[in-house]
Amino acid sequence: MENKAYQVFVNLLTERNVTAYKVAKATGISTATITNWKKGKYVPKDEKLQKIADYFEVSLEYLKTGEQRDYYINEETAKMAQEILENRELRLLFDAARDAGPEKLSLTRQMLLAMKQKETGEMDDTGC
Repeated sequence: MENKAYQVFVNLLTERNVTAYKVAKATGISTATITNWKKGKYVPKDEKLQKIADYFEVSLEYLKTGEQRDYYINEETAKMAQEILENRELRLLFDAARDAGPEKLSLTRQMLLAMKQKETGEMDDTGC
């Protein structure tokens, strides 16, 4: 797996025409970490690999295996997931919502619904 992940990393570097140094600088991962990964002395933990995956806008699974599986219920779900993946702002909102507790998530939902209602004049699903 370790060699596969590094090979996928190298392929992404080539495909996107970027250097390992640029990725290191953008992600805050040291160049020493990447060099040691290349030499097989170190395998970055998932947290660091996720930063690299985020940089390239690929899934952690893809970075680790070179394969992307479709886990979607239907075409609409797949389209929405792709939209979230490709839109940095939506992805940040999704990540924040995923990490939020029930109270914060409920409050955020209410705020977004109120903004939508103000913008469109529509009622939300609570009848407000």
